Amino acid sequence: MRIHIATDHAGLEFSTRLQEHLRAAGHDVVDHGPIEYDAVDDYPAFCIRAAQAVVADQSSGVEALGIVFGGSGNGEQIAANKVAGIRAALAWNEATAKLAREHNDANVISIGARQHTFEEVVFLIDTFIATPFSNEERHIRRIAQIADFERDGSLLPDPRAARGH
Repeated sequence: MRIHIATDHAGLEFSTRLQEHLRAAGHDVVDHGPIEYDAVDDYPAFCIRAAQAVVADQSSGVEALGIVFGGSGNGEQIAANKVAGIRAALAWNEATAKLAREHNDANVISIGARQHTFEEVVFLIDTFIATPFSNEERHIRRIAQIADFERDGSLLPDPRAARGH
């Protein structure tokens, strides 16, 4: 599988070590930066480029996922989610890593590098990569609703409107 990875300065060491782990596991890893430590770097461009690459690969039939790191993972998740077709999930334990894939078919995982040990990060990412989407109808339906809104702003009717709210 192709794995696109991006970070900010807080996650650079984890990113470098993780790339070695993922390559040793047989994955094709593409690093979207940064390439050197800069305490005041700006992560959005790195994360957005990684997310764009995931969408491009998936659109062309290449099996791909993304990983974005930051101090908390929040900003990196937000940046990745600005790319149409991305469903980036912040994972902080085994359940959130699994459910992101099983229920949301998340294609990017975001992790706070300052929140975990390297061993925990590897476990979360390996769990995310290994967990398949459930393909349950309810999850497919919900993902389609998000994609519809992303594409054209459409939403299902508000059930409260029928009740006069």
